[in-house]
Amino acid sequence: MSTNLKVAVVGAGGRMGKEVVKMVLEDKDLELVAAINRSHEGEDAGTLVGLSPCGVLVQTDLEKALSTSGAQVLVDFTTPQSVYANTVLAIRLGVAPVVGATGFTSEQIEDLDKQCQHKGIGGLIAPNFSIGAILMMKFAAQASKYMPNVEIIEYHGDQKLDAPSGTAIKTAELIAQNREEIRQGNPHEEETIDGARGAYYNGFRIHSVRLPGVFAQQEVIFGGFGQTLKIRHDSYERAGYMPGVNLAVKKVMEYKGMVYGFEHFID
Repeated sequence: MSTNLKVAVVGAGGRMGKEVVKMVLEDKDLELVAAINRSHEGEDAGTLVGLSPCGVLVQTDLEKALSTSGAQVLVDFTTPQSVYANTVLAIRLGVAPVVGATGFTSEQIEDLDKQCQHKGIGGLIAPNFSIGAILMMKFAAQASKYMPNVEIIEYHGDQKLDAPSGTAIKTAELIAQNREEIRQGNPHEEETIDGARGAYYNGFRIHSVRLPGVFAQQEVIFGGFGQTLKIRHDSYERAGYMPGVNLAVKKVMEYKGMVYGFEHFID
């Protein structure tokens, strides 16, 4: 009998989902037991991601897949429109959700935490699984204690739907925990073009750049007397998120309740 951690992947045919399937199949401590996607039904999940056949066929019914596969963890990188319902379903079936999506309200996260606690399982909602990005957030939060004047610039491709990005919002939340609200800039400044100063958050600004050819970058800029500090993280491909996803899949089993933010999984 296999003692490997049994993993299901929903959105297995998507760009991030395929990377997750590859990661699971290539880790001897993990076992892919279900691959769920709206298309590619009946196709071998290994073949779908460019690897050798693995014997796991793509299914379209998430509830059936989780109920029959023995999955212990569900990894979900689908759309904001579907992740909440997927997460509720996974928890109800006793499967620990690891979710890489934005758009959850604080009320939803609180409710999901209660559901996880009731079931005695852990869960994770993370805007970003890049270890480098998490370190960038941690360093930025630390720096804000000493250099409270700050702005965030995040860069993504022109097809990204949300702005600011979930990573930028999470960074802003961590910074806000370490500094009092300070309304930066000239108190009499005036935007001659609406939005020129970016989105307002806790006294500082967040700027979202959307251009073709860009993958994912973020820069946090601190200003002080006679000096600036820039903390920047650049992602170049989706495979860079997989070490973090791998860690999250394994560590979520150690938790009870829903955790918001991958930084809690990094000591």
